[in-house]
Amino acid sequence: MRPSSSFAGAACSALLAAQAVAGITLDVNDPNSIKKAASTAAYKMVEFYPGNKTGGIPGLLGDPYYWWEAGAMFGSLIDYWYYTGDTSYNDITTQAMLFQVGPNNNYMPPNQSKSLGNDDQCFWGVAAMQAAEVNFPNPPADQPQWLALAQGVFNSQALRWDNSTCNGGLRWQIFTFNNGYNYKNSISNGCFFNLASRLAAYTGNTTYSDWATRAFEWSYNVGLISPEYSIFDGTDDTENCTSMNHIQWTYNSGIWTYGSSMMWNITGLDIWKQRAQSLWNASSVFFTGTNNQIMYEVACEPSNNCDTDQLSFKAYLARWMAASLKVAPFFESSMKPFLIASAQAAAKQCNGGQDGITCGTHWTADTWDGSYGVGQQMSALEVMQSLLIDNVAGPLTNKTGGTSVGNPNAGSSGDTTNPAAPTKPITTSDRAGAGIITFLILVGLLGGAWWMIA
Repeated sequence: MRPSSSFAGAACSALLAAQAVAGITLDVNDPNSIKKAASTAAYKMVEFYPGNKTGGIPGLLGDPYYWWEAGAMFGSLIDYWYYTGDTSYNDITTQAMLFQVGPNNNYMPPNQSKSLGNDDQCFWGVAAMQAAEVNFPNPPADQPQWLALAQGVFNSQALRWDNSTCNGGLRWQIFTFNNGYNYKNSISNGCFFNLASRLAAYTGNTTYSDWATRAFEWSYNVGLISPEYSIFDGTDDTENCTSMNHIQWTYNSGIWTYGSSMMWNITGLDIWKQRAQSLWNASSVFFTGTNNQIMYEVACEPSNNCDTDQLSFKAYLARWMAASLKVAPFFESSMKPFLIASAQAAAKQCNGGQDGITCGTHWTADTWDGSYGVGQQMSALEVMQSLLIDNVAGPLTNKTGGTSVGNPNAGSSGDTTNPAAPTKPITTSDRAGAGIITFLILVGLLGGAWWMIA
């Protein structure tokens, strides 16, 4: 799909601006400056996307990016439209979001089954949920709708809730032939929790909030969430979840904090306010620099060994910090200064490359650190555009103007009735390839990051 005329116009404007002045200038007190900065960062991010070019596949970023990060990127473009009103990327976002739904309309495309995890599927699901919440233009009537797609992801994952080990929880991997199937981790369970809380808010159906409560309490009781509300990466169900990988990531903090904030918003219960506040307090480990307010990936950034996935994680903490501010206004005084300081620091990293608008990783440095990619651009984009949160409406529901059509039974048929079943026969080479991919991920996760909390 070639760029629309509006896309091309915005791209030209951004390119001319970049050529005129190297770097992104950000005045955190000026909405127009914030929108201009976001426009430049978004333009550069979309440059990395080959799916709208000749020969490209809609919704895929290609090597070195895994499928899930494309879903996350389109979530950031939905955010971009929500914050700025700029429609430049709406067409490619809708095209990608519909192209990757899979045969059961629940973001399980068969060509991703070799490495498909619950967290991967869920990142596309929460992007669809965001589209429903902000009234992102609905797909054509004969196509799956945003709310129904989010429900499809939720329903297929609820079927996978596994009481056979550890008294519950979701596994990292969906299919038994993938290494990592025995790993129950915080991002898979946290994304499911986040999605459930938001479906509860949008639909008013307490089945979703019951599931959100179950997911949170299981994660806390098993130790993925510590008594101090630190969020640890995961646990091995072959040991009945008695051992814990204590590494911490920014995106876990964001996804759990927003889900808890949403649960407080819809229930008004003190327990959810306490949980949300405690999770935010524990996130202090992810901030450094001036006044300890600049976001960084503590497990890998100081030693420069963040992998491709991890380079995007700060985007999601920023995204869900801003979203939490909207549904839990008690965070305003404590959380907003961290977004402001991080956005200012991120903008200073966006002066690299030949175009002068390439963003790096280390926001504590005043000039570009030489790194580049989708994750770096998305992180800078999300933290800068989050400063517009006070200028937009909160998430809609089906009673407050949300127009997306749902399907409560979506995703509960087909291959999802037996979540361990592959969608096509698996060959020996398929098993080997999937094993190598997941083994490398686990090595990076368990051995490549140097920092652990005792």
